[in-house]
Amino acid sequence: MKEIINIKGLEYTYPDGTTALCGIDLTVSEGESIGLIGPNGAGKSTLLLHLNGILRGKGQVKVLGLEIDDENLMSIRSKVGLVFQDPEDQLFMPTVFDNVAFGPINTGLEKCKVEDSVKKALEEVEMEEFSLRYAHHLSFGEKKRIALATVLSMNLELLVLDEPTSNLDPRARRHLIKLLTGFRVTKIVAGHDLEMILDICHRVVLLDKGKIITNGEPKEILSDKSLMETHGLEIPLSIL
Repeated sequence: MKEIINIKGLEYTYPDGTTALCGIDLTVSEGESIGLIGPNGAGKSTLLLHLNGILRGKGQVKVLGLEIDDENLMSIRSKVGLVFQDPEDQLFMPTVFDNVAFGPINTGLEKCKVEDSVKKALEEVEMEEFSLRYAHHLSFGEKKRIALATVLSMNLELLVLDEPTSNLDPRARRHLIKLLTGFRVTKIVAGHDLEMILDICHRVVLLDKGKIITNGEPKEILSDKSLMETHGLEIPLSIL
């Protein structure tokens, strides 16, 4: 099976001296859906930001078989879609269409193909009627879906999501989980919403204090009371 991510010995320390990652080793194969869990400050978001070169630490990070360096960065970013926790960080153009078209345009895609890519991406998130709406007029849940569409408009091989269900009302949360479950692309999902992790992910990786504590089958890990309590987490109600 094709290897999508290969990380060996990854370490990262922020400029203020805070150590965020300590010797991370992780391999992800094509088609896997990985849930990244752990308490606040565990290093989850820091790890995600290494997957498209926003952050670069010590150690080896290979994505789609390519080392993350200046030479490969554009190629990697065209295949890795990173959706931030706050959609406001991702929506900076006036209209929905402009935001979703931004990535394809900047990779040099022809105008007619850009329009096709935007249409398909908006259909995938069930927002095709919002193309000409102003992004700042949308609800938070709608903005989340448009932020997702901005990366789906690219020819993705890896979808990376940071707290995708945070601050969503129950209906918007269920809708987003349904959408994500239907995407067959390789996914890395970081979050505290462990019910969502159960619904979406085939494997769970538990981080704490910048280290991988364990990884394996979601129900096995998330039902381990001692393990969960030790790392400041609670067993999801659905498996109690």
